[in-house]
Amino acid sequence: MKKKISMSLVTAMLLLFVGCDQKLDIQEVSDFSISAMPVPKMIRVHETVEIRFQLNRTDMSKDAKYRFDYFQPEGKGILQNAKGVMMIPNESYALESDTFRLYYSSMCLDQQVIDISVHDNFNQVHKFSFNFYAE
Repeated sequence: MKKKISMSLVTAMLLLFVGCDQKLDIQEVSDFSISAMPVPKMIRVHETVEIRFQLNRTDMSKDAKYRFDYFQPEGKGILQNAKGVMMIPNESYALESDTFRLYYSSMCLDQQVIDISVHDNFNQVHKFSFNFYAE
C-alpha cells in the first residue's frame, strides 16, 4: 500500500513539473473607446459630410495599433480621409492620430448607410453606423 501511495506522489510530482512552462505569456491589452461627433441626417447628391472621430485610450501603450474599415450596405457614396484619399470598402486603414476625420459624399437619391469599425491589434472593436437620407 505504501508503495502505491509513493508511486502516485512521484507521478503527480512529475506531471506538475512536465506540465509547467517556464515562460510567462504577458499580453498588454489597452482599452479604448471612440467618440464621434453628430452628423446631419439629410444629405444632397454630391454633398459632402464631415465625420469626426476621437480615439480615447485608457493608457498610452506604444504596442497598441489602431485601424478602421468601412462597409456601405445601402446607397452609394464615396468615403475619403482628410488627405483626400478615397477609402475602399472592406479594406483596413491605419489610424495615424487619435483625432481623425472622414468625409462622406453622397452619390445617389436613396437612403445611404455606412458602417465604420475601429479595431486594435488586441481584437477589440468599436462599430458605428451612419444613416443619411436624400434631400
